[in-house]
Amino acid sequence: MTALRTPPIHFQLDSELSAREPVEATPGATRSDVRLMASIGSNDPTHHMFSELPALLDPGDLLVVNDSTAMAAALDAIDSRGRPVRIHVSTELPASVWLVEARCLREDGTTSPDPTDRSGERLDVVGGMAIDLLHRLDGSQRLWIAHLDWDRSTPLASFLAAHGRPIRYDYVRRDWPLDTYRTVFGRRPGSAEMPSASRPFTKSTVVDLVAAGVHLAPLTLHTGVSSLEAHETPYPERFEVPAATARLVNHTRRDGGRVIAIGTTVVRALESVVDDRGEIHPGAGWTDVIVTPERSAVSVDGLLTGWHEPEASHLQMLAAIAAPDALQAAYDGAVDARYRWHEFGDVHLITRDNP
Repeated sequence: MTALRTPPIHFQLDSELSAREPVEATPGATRSDVRLMASIGSNDPTHHMFSELPALLDPGDLLVVNDSTAMAAALDAIDSRGRPVRIHVSTELPASVWLVEARCLREDGTTSPDPTDRSGERLDVVGGMAIDLLHRLDGSQRLWIAHLDWDRSTPLASFLAAHGRPIRYDYVRRDWPLDTYRTVFGRRPGSAEMPSASRPFTKSTVVDLVAAGVHLAPLTLHTGVSSLEAHETPYPERFEVPAATARLVNHTRRDGGRVIAIGTTVVRALESVVDDRGEIHPGAGWTDVIVTPERSAVSVDGLLTGWHEPEASHLQMLAAIAAPDALQAAYDGAVDARYRWHEFGDVHLITRDNP
């Protein structure tokens, strides 16, 4: 696993901009009560509430959403020396192995990456699972190739629901129920962390979009744990693009509509099945596609996403869709206007200039 090049934009992120709890924790608020910045082509960014999204789209536009849903992917385990360790179950890989992250426990209940060399170690998990850490993922100090041993008569998602908890990082003040990390589109368990760009959508938002003539289509990409290391390259993730969604994307483009990805996961999945003519094909498997300005993103005309950290690999993908000056202006504006970062935070709509 190699490092990505320098991020395409530069900004300083104040830790106080981290969203420390879901917006609906405020009495009377709903998930859709977050802010939305719109970067439409080369125009100056504009500021909105998420409920205004339908007015920013055109009849005939297509939103492609990720229907993967988050599992309770954080497990408590004991290592070979009897010490507690937290395991984040990340991504199923070919050959019946998994990518996992081992983390140290802090007194406040949060965790940090565990630098211990645990090659060949077996961990005992609460609930009866054993995890064999085989070797580190190439180039990573925190991710392990592992074998998970549990009673296969119980689906993994059910085992995790019974014995795990949602992954939580230290900027979130306390644990929240698993439903807090699930989206209105989620129906297929498999993600370590929720596809968070979809989080502000509610049933009411979907009705408003349909009433405005905007179409929706699903695909699946099971997301792994966040890339918390500087310049860390995205690793393979499992995906499926159904035939019906491929047809809708191609039909939308032929009819002059825009294809808007709801989340970076959707861009990655679509870019995994696009051909040299820009046609989308159905497909499934593990994608190792990394979208950068050099590779480009030809399958979409825009993207709705959260706000990413200064050295996050996702910024490379955003720069494949937005003009560099527009992207820099958006992030400068988000910092100045105190937008909120991370999975419970505000969102950003990016679209290309119309041809």
